[in-house]
Amino acid sequence: MRKGDTLEVTIEKMVYGGRGLAHHADVAVFVDKTVPGERVRVKLVRVKRDFAEAQLIEILEPSPHRVRAPCPYNDYCGGCNWQFIDYESQLEYKRVFVEDSISHIGKLANVAVHPVKAAPRIFGYRNKMEFSFSDRKWLVRQERDGGQGDRSFALGLHVPGTFDRIIDIEKCLLQNERGNEILREIKRYVKVSELPVYGLRSHRGFWRYLVLRHSHYFDEWMVNVVTSEQRDGALQPLIPILRDRFSEIASLVNNINTRKGGTAVGEWERVLAGERIIKEKIGPLTFEISAQSFFQTNTTMAENLYEYVRDLASLAGNETVFDLYCGIGTVALFLSPMASRVIGMDISGSAVEDARRNRQLNEIDNCEFLCGDVRVLLSTIAVHPDLLITDPPRSGMHKQAIGQILQLLPEKIIYISCNPTTMARDAALLKDQYQVAEIQPLDLFPNTYHVETVALLMRDW
Repeated sequence: MRKGDTLEVTIEKMVYGGRGLAHHADVAVFVDKTVPGERVRVKLVRVKRDFAEAQLIEILEPSPHRVRAPCPYNDYCGGCNWQFIDYESQLEYKRVFVEDSISHIGKLANVAVHPVKAAPRIFGYRNKMEFSFSDRKWLVRQERDGGQGDRSFALGLHVPGTFDRIIDIEKCLLQNERGNEILREIKRYVKVSELPVYGLRSHRGFWRYLVLRHSHYFDEWMVNVVTSEQRDGALQPLIPILRDRFSEIASLVNNINTRKGGTAVGEWERVLAGERIIKEKIGPLTFEISAQSFFQTNTTMAENLYEYVRDLASLAGNETVFDLYCGIGTVALFLSPMASRVIGMDISGSAVEDARRNRQLNEIDNCEFLCGDVRVLLSTIAVHPDLLITDPPRSGMHKQAIGQILQLLPEKIIYISCNPTTMARDAALLKDQYQVAEIQPLDLFPNTYHVETVALLMRDW
């Protein structure tokens, strides 16, 4: 097997990362944009000793679970690359991801992995979208075939696996249609402005990112324009354009990022119009969300997630709860009516500030939020938790944090994760003291391979 070879293979299963797995001459071959059961012709693009990666050329025998993707960018965009798979199959593949991670990475047997809780909406569900400006538009096939050769402007989403290839899009099916109208209006404004869009290779230009956030409950929008420098004159004319057409915009902010790194996080922020925040409601609680706040991107399913965590916690009212990586305090505040004391911890100062503000907003007096590295805070705090909630980033928990948990030994742990592989790794590190009682996956990210999981770990007495 050599790079450039053409093969015919049968896709056996879906693996975490969203690619189909086949075998040829006892070598694993990973193929994007395929469905298990399909016979396909592929071209090898990378060959290693024990695996190969291939590009789909032709579907010889399609799967009955393949459907027509409604988005014209689906073949190229990295935003949601599973639109071509029927939804019931998506859910089953995600359940298998979790099951395989627990058994193969965690080496844990006989763990109950429940069917994935389905989302009520598989389009229009995202409450946050981040679009990139670029002075080098990446042309999709239709644009190349149609002779649309202007590549000097793009506002859209990345081609998977690239930092500098931006697809210019007119709408994204994952966000509310009103967001697409805001996207197109800002695109029109920037195109006729006198300032250039940012070059992802040259690191020159003014317009860098557009971040849209939507409050599902209050139907409010935040528009965050990220630029490479502060120029009041460039943004002031945009304010009346947006506010006159979109009365739902409650917050219009400008974040300034002068650094070369590709991030939509500003070094400082200016409120151009309206408020610094928008509000969202989950269950009985109201949350203030700033431009840099972490908030689950699927509001409806986030409420289902927190309700499930609350039920799994089974608090009697006299317990002390730790909430690690607490963000703006959603889980901690949600559990507070059922607990005696809740302590949230997060390394992000802005997130902790938001959490404290949300605590005051909801008039909750049994929650406190500490700012710092979880590893350090766990080693210095003198309180013993009855229940520990952890919702770490995709990379999972640091070994030192796990070591601190094994010193504290709470009666049970609820592990919330958006990455089943690192969750399985961490569960294995806890297995001498804790048994994974059950795992509930939830589909917060329809039409993508991502899956949220909630695992209950009980002390193995």
